[in-house]
Amino acid sequence: MRSSGRTDQWLLFASAGLRACAVGISGIILALHLATIGLTPASIGVCISLGLFGCAIGTLLVTYVADHLGRRATLIILSLLMALGGCAFIMTTHLSLVMVSAFFGMVNGMGRDRGAGVTVEQAMLPQTTGAAQRTPAFAWYNLVVDAGHAVGSLLGALPAWLRAHGGVSPLASYQWSWGLYGALCVTAGVLAMRLSEAVELKADAPIKRLSPSSRPLVVKFAALSGLDSFAGGFLTTALLGYWFFKRFAVDESLLGPLFCVVRIANGLSHLGAAWLARRIGLVNTMVFTHLPSSLLLMTVPFAPNLPTAIVLFLIRESLVEMDVPTRQSYLVAIVRDEERTRAAGITNLTRSLGWAAAPMIAGSLMRTLSLSAPLLIGPGLKIAYDLLLYRAFRHLKPPEER
Repeated sequence: MRSSGRTDQWLLFASAGLRACAVGISGIILALHLATIGLTPASIGVCISLGLFGCAIGTLLVTYVADHLGRRATLIILSLLMALGGCAFIMTTHLSLVMVSAFFGMVNGMGRDRGAGVTVEQAMLPQTTGAAQRTPAFAWYNLVVDAGHAVGSLLGALPAWLRAHGGVSPLASYQWSWGLYGALCVTAGVLAMRLSEAVELKADAPIKRLSPSSRPLVVKFAALSGLDSFAGGFLTTALLGYWFFKRFAVDESLLGPLFCVVRIANGLSHLGAAWLARRIGLVNTMVFTHLPSSLLLMTVPFAPNLPTAIVLFLIRESLVEMDVPTRQSYLVAIVRDEERTRAAGITNLTRSLGWAAAPMIAGSLMRTLSLSAPLLIGPGLKIAYDLLLYRAFRHLKPPEER
């Protein structure tokens, strides 16, 4: 790989990692911050959904404007909007203002960065390497992102530390943490400024709609991805953290380290996914690692104690993310170069909409049906997604597998 491509890769990795670190923080503290200012579980679910709807709208916009505006400029703008959202959480506790800030600031309660920035980076990354190294590049990219999630999750314990050792009030402890969130987002934007012209759409490449051959593939893939992400919306970090908090009475001092270990397991699994994909194929890797992870999560609500629940949860998390780099690599491989931003954008848009719709439903179910309802419904929907994906795409191979 040429030197400029390697430099761009490292800058992409670093920028994405810092943004993921910020998202890791928001995933831990968002629901607990909202509970501190007096919101009910249903209102917390609505606020999480609004933040994810903001991510969805951001994804929609970058799908159609990133290649016109410039991919680097798009990443910078997204980073600044996220930083402003964090600053708004520092400045207000008014319910309506908090919800508006969550939407326009794309405040992500998933605990995983899968928003508009990832869409742009999915289009950029294949231009920094060759086809043979595309899946490993996506694996390393996702490893760095999940390392950022891990560090962010650990930093999510900052409010508890500040209350215990800094003598600050509960509300102030969250405000300091949102300040750190904003600083990380700004730094990610600064790194994006240093990317070269090589990550932009080639000057002679037209910006156009998906071709007739690509459109049905992308639409089908996006629809199935929407089902997967709707299921994932029942399982946001904010809601899972809230579940552990209510079921076992643990706070950020345990949740932060727990989700740090979770993200480390996620990250290492990406490298395993690249290794496995070379042997059994991208689609097989997506499906046959995802299925057992869903079955494992359905056992967590029946765990008799906290250590058992944590062990089952960690085993699940060591498998659940293996479909991420393989899915991203597969999608950009089955469309043409000039279609990558749009294909990634359409797919990530449906994923963002699915994530956004589910938390408000999950929050209501936790209040009216059962605290553990999302941990049963979410995995059940994910199993349906895996079976449908395998049926639809098992015969369509990417170039390196033909």
